[in-house]
Amino acid sequence: MKKMNVKTMVVIGMLSSLSYVLMLLNFPLPVFPAYLMIDFSDIPALVAALAFGPLAGVLVELIKNILDWFMTGSQTGVPVGHIANFAAGILFILPTYYVYNKIKTRRGLSLALIAGTVTMAVLMSVLNYFLFLPAYTWFLNAPAMADSEALKSVVLFILPFNILKGIIVSVLFMPLYVKMSYWINRQRTSVQLNG
Repeated sequence: MKKMNVKTMVVIGMLSSLSYVLMLLNFPLPVFPAYLMIDFSDIPALVAALAFGPLAGVLVELIKNILDWFMTGSQTGVPVGHIANFAAGILFILPTYYVYNKIKTRRGLSLALIAGTVTMAVLMSVLNYFLFLPAYTWFLNAPAMADSEALKSVVLFILPFNILKGIIVSVLFMPLYVKMSYWINRQRTSVQLNG
């Protein structure tokens, strides 16, 4: 996506707004800690990435997190949760985009969503262990987690949560993609012709 026309920017803005609203409709799952909230805000970012390219998907993820931070603030004063959400989003949509770009079939999309889910779950586990969990404790002036406690949190909660979130988002996205595939492919063709 070398240059964005006004129409593309407007659609990205609309998808970002929809993504922000979906982010507000988050909810906890019973077996996970309250700070792990599930939402469907990655779906508009996936639509943006598949229709307009990876930069569009990243922009939707970025704008929704900036909007949410300005509107709801953050527990720590520093947007650690928003940065984590942004990282999780791009770790999900970028592998999905690149795998689907190689295999442009429904089966390819299924494989792409699996790749996105696995990438997000594994890399977010690593990032949480080394970066986000220590950042939360530091900014909240809480006692630092022992390595074993942080590892237990990652293995028992963060990894399975991200796998489950990826599966749920993927299952919801597949029928939406079937309905929107003509529009998405038309946008993709238009971007490739103009780009």
